[in-house]
Amino acid sequence: MSKKQTQPSKIRRLERIVEISRHLSSTHDLTSLLQAIVDIACELTDSAGVSILLYDHASGELRFEAVPGIQDQEMKGMSVPLDSSIAGWIFTHTRPMVLQDATKDPRIYREIDKSTQFQTNSLLGVPLIVNQQPIGVIEAVNKRDNGHYTEDDLAVLETLAGQAAIAIENVRLLKKLKDANAELLRLDRMKSDFIAIASHELRTPLGLILGHATFLKELSEADHQEQLDVIIRSAMRLKEIIEDMAIIAHDDEGKSRIRRESFSINDLIIEIAQKYEKAADKKGIVLESNVSKDEELIIVGDKEKISLALTNLVENALTFTDSGGQVGIKAEKDEGYVKVLIVDTGIGIPADEQERIFDRFYQVESHLTRKHGGMGLGLSIAKAMVEMHNGQIWCESKEGMGSLFCFMLPVDEEKASAAARIFKTN
Repeated sequence: MSKKQTQPSKIRRLERIVEISRHLSSTHDLTSLLQAIVDIACELTDSAGVSILLYDHASGELRFEAVPGIQDQEMKGMSVPLDSSIAGWIFTHTRPMVLQDATKDPRIYREIDKSTQFQTNSLLGVPLIVNQQPIGVIEAVNKRDNGHYTEDDLAVLETLAGQAAIAIENVRLLKKLKDANAELLRLDRMKSDFIAIASHELRTPLGLILGHATFLKELSEADHQEQLDVIIRSAMRLKEIIEDMAIIAHDDEGKSRIRRESFSINDLIIEIAQKYEKAADKKGIVLESNVSKDEELIIVGDKEKISLALTNLVENALTFTDSGGQVGIKAEKDEGYVKVLIVDTGIGIPADEQERIFDRFYQVESHLTRKHGGMGLGLSIAKAMVEMHNGQIWCESKEGMGSLFCFMLPVDEEKASAAARIFKTN
């Protein structure tokens, strides 16, 4: 193989390789990407044509994906077998090949030449490899002026092949990612539609069950009171689940609105602590609230929605704390914000699951779901209510030792608007 090449020619090739590298890194359309590689390879190897063949897993053959412009319609989509072609040999052996005289070489797959009325006189081929696995082949054919392919030609084509293989794989991965995201969006829409329909359709029959069960309880004798109480309690639990689903559906549809009013976080914490005092005592848990008597923490927001967020967080803490444990609620000022903290000495959350605990329907572990129940909506609702106020919510936990849930709320609408701009920028 000839080694001759002038210094200016080498510099020009390097410049063009740098140019194509920039182009490959910025192009996400596979067709234009492959065509750019073909065009630059033709120029740098001084060839009559360059083709890119990619492996087709369905057929087990190499398929032409990019060809010289003049042969685009004829060759695009044509295939060559792995076992009876030069391209197949290069692909299966993951080694380059140079044929200075290919006119009578039996290894050439002549069906392509016949179909395109083209004669392959010389050939230089290099495998396209990603992660040590071949994905295709790039071939340069017919060195101009009946010349011979040089070691510099091989080096250039190998360099282009390395860049091209990575670029091709990146484009493929990007497409897979887009397809996966599109599928996730479709599934998310289906889930949202189900939540909205289910919460709407279940209200009427559940209302009838509750109404008739309550009516029967008033008329029934003492022997049947316990059974009717079970029905009413179960129906009320279903009612809570449906209300949670309705909140999620309204949030998805953009129907949730903030009705702002000035209210005391101190009073809200005391109110919720009193509400769950009996449930905590029954389970053997110490529930404490810590609010300042000297400094009233006032915010302007939707009291009902903040109450819902805090209620869900307290319920979550009580649910996952065993008898003899503690749950505490605290609030404090933080430079234009009010910070609310709910801490427990419960079972804690594994580190690898903490990022997903605010996802809808997510349960930390299946065995915990069976033991404690629930649909996994409480924390996602709390997050939605806090973020509706342009606040932030997070969790810190250590498995086996307990959890800390914390959310911060802007004290007024002006601060909330400023927070919204900051979060949007970030």
